[in-house]
Amino acid sequence: MHFEKIDEYSKINKISLQGGGQDKIKDQHDKGKLTARDRINLLLDVGTFTEIDPLVTHHYYEYDMQNKKFFTDGVVGGYGTVNGRQIFVFAYDFTVLGGTLSQMGAKKITKLMDHATTTGCPIIGIMDSGGARIQEGIMSLDGFADIFYHNQLASGVIPQITASIGPSAGGSVYSPAMTDFVIMVDKVGTMFVTGPDVVKTVLGEEISFDDLGGAMTHGVKSGVAHFVAKNEYECMDYIKKLISYLPQNNTEEPPKIKTDDDPNRLDHNLIHIIPDNPLQPYDMKEIINSVVDNHEFFEIHELFAPNVVVGYGRLNGKVVGIVANQPMHLAGALDIDSSNKAARFIRFCDAFNIPIITFVDTPGYMPGSNQEHNGIIRHGSKLLYAYCEATVPRITLVIGKAYGGAYIAMGSKNLRTDVNYAWPTARCAVLGGEAAVKIMYRKELSSAKDPESLKKQLIQEFSEKFENPYVAASHGTIDNVIDPAETRPMLIKALEMLANKRAKHLPRKHGNINL
Repeated sequence: MHFEKIDEYSKINKISLQGGGQDKIKDQHDKGKLTARDRINLLLDVGTFTEIDPLVTHHYYEYDMQNKKFFTDGVVGGYGTVNGRQIFVFAYDFTVLGGTLSQMGAKKITKLMDHATTTGCPIIGIMDSGGARIQEGIMSLDGFADIFYHNQLASGVIPQITASIGPSAGGSVYSPAMTDFVIMVDKVGTMFVTGPDVVKTVLGEEISFDDLGGAMTHGVKSGVAHFVAKNEYECMDYIKKLISYLPQNNTEEPPKIKTDDDPNRLDHNLIHIIPDNPLQPYDMKEIINSVVDNHEFFEIHELFAPNVVVGYGRLNGKVVGIVANQPMHLAGALDIDSSNKAARFIRFCDAFNIPIITFVDTPGYMPGSNQEHNGIIRHGSKLLYAYCEATVPRITLVIGKAYGGAYIAMGSKNLRTDVNYAWPTARCAVLGGEAAVKIMYRKELSSAKDPESLKKQLIQEFSEKFENPYVAASHGTIDNVIDPAETRPMLIKALEMLANKRAKHLPRKHGNINL
């Protein structure tokens, strides 16, 4: 009798591992895509996956649904380890009714999210879904609502990461958007609220799936995707690398590793990266790569708003989040997209105890009616809010231009940044010399016999009086002007000094960031 029970168990277990069946698995592979189980096994350390709810099924009879009943019900999930660290993971299974979300599938996902938050572990969702299961009506929509609510509960408590390796439409795009990081696979992952058919019907616009909501669209234009991977294997590599910089939860510090990179290492070439002409562009990433341990900088959101660079590196083994203007794009000016990008990154770092290093070289906020009409005031204020709100150690280094409101927004001293340094090449002022002189000496220049000569003289005087870093240092808004060659050791010393920083805000439910 017991042997019969074991045989029955073995049979059911074998069926549950096949999802929608061998034919559907073959269809998935024929499309060049891995199955849900393939993906989980690719992500996790070998042999560590423990499945939860493998025998779940739906409980609907309408539309002949009893003949379309499969174990797992379209979601495979459980826990395992990535490089020895426990994580929770769920993957929509496209072989089961197109990966559509059912009421029971949503219960599986929220159960995993509860486990992840209560045990303090990251959670990773792998998307390949046709959206809400139509046959279940409002119960499927209620399932999405439960997932969204759990995304909110987990936000700022545990890292949430999404991999988009297939379609996501309607409700299934909002959960990824509520997570911390989204990785999309090029030519495979798509995300949109309404698909091309609806767009054509309502607006008469012809557009492909990829152009409407493909990886490059969301990587470059919308900013939904933080990474665009070439294939599923690179997608999992991105997740593994990202996790290596993040703590398990908001009560832990990021993982510190031993490094053989000398904390006192100097780089006398740094000063030569800055052009003599302040209007000439240069690559800020050269400076970042020089300063961090082993020249390893892991950039986030690389394709979106490239006028600001954000990402992770280590200084003497300790993880830091880096925010920097990029003179190679829009001269490093701040605009709507870059303000949103940097603000979100700063808030994530602050939530997960990651110190923030800011490198500044910006001529100001981007001018123009397009920026003003689309809300640069509203969106630009998010960057100010994020810096003001952050309580983690913060260090700012002004390398070149730091003018006007952008000087303030990029981690200036009076936003309560802990340590502010500047290179001798820094220019801190309300306006650059030429613009300032044109405003301040308009009458004198218009009546001068040699206006060009006078303008040069006045710009030189303005620069000496206002624009150099020693003026800011005399007021204490710059803590010190440092030798560029000593940037790495100075940043590391400041981090060590701030290691036990404690800061608290006044009691309140939450602030009201200008979304």
